[in-house]
Amino acid sequence: MNRKTILASLVATLALAFTGTRPLHAEDLKTKAAEAIQNFTTADPGLTNFLAKAAGYAVLPSVGGGGFIIAGEHGDGLLFEKGKPTGTVKMTAISIGAQVGGGTFAEIIFFETADALKSFKQSKYEMSAAAKASVAASGVSTHAKYDQGVAVFTLPTAGASVGAAIGGQKFSYKPMK
Repeated sequence: MNRKTILASLVATLALAFTGTRPLHAEDLKTKAAEAIQNFTTADPGLTNFLAKAAGYAVLPSVGGGGFIIAGEHGDGLLFEKGKPTGTVKMTAISIGAQVGGGTFAEIIFFETADALKSFKQSKYEMSAAAKASVAASGVSTHAKYDQGVAVFTLPTAGASVGAAIGGQKFSYKPMK
């Protein structure tokens, strides 16, 4: 690939990734996060066990992404502790590899321990390159396990994309005032 093709692909990817993921006001974000949680527990009722037992969880109700070879993702969400929102979360990712498509999905990241939650809250948190997500569907949570204190579930909401890796997602956390 020449530089011009790579640059054009990168621009198109970033445009796709950030289209349809407008920033939400705090109240809108709370409403969308509650809807996402409801959608996840409807898709897999076993996720209520994760919600009840996790030290905390981040809900990103709408992550937009897409690309061809070079892909990008972006989403805003909330961090919950003991069922209450305690801060806002921003996620971005850019990846290069065999991938094609675009769309939106919701994502929940569960933190098994207080240490895993603390690590996330210290900002600039990044999923390891090997991180994988489970697509929420009836019964999936029964066999899901925490990996390094984190369990991730996604739920497609629109579009089509080939690839399910979440490795490389970068997060920033900001406490609510």
